Amino acid sequence: MSAIDHLPAIEIDAIREIFALHGRLSVDVRGIDIESDLYNLGLTSLATVGIMLALEDRFDIEFPESMLSRKTFKSLATIAEAVSSLTQ
Repeated sequence: MSAIDHLPAIEIDAIREIFALHGRLSVDVRGIDIESDLYNLGLTSLATVGIMLALEDRFDIEFPESMLSRKTFKSLATIAEAVSSLTQ
């Protein structure tokens, strides 16, 4: 069992939708592996802010300052883990 097997598919799908709208990636986010490094795929710090705001709105959460790092937004899996921890 992978560390990401516990993540709900619905969260990953919602995160992919948010990336499609706000991520400004040069590749189609629907086709990337959830553990792919988003920064290597073109994610910028400016786009990360838009992603964060859209995630907060969609999931009715607020990222604490301690989570505002490149590590949190590195992949769809790390984002889903962060969102999951904030919605529990």
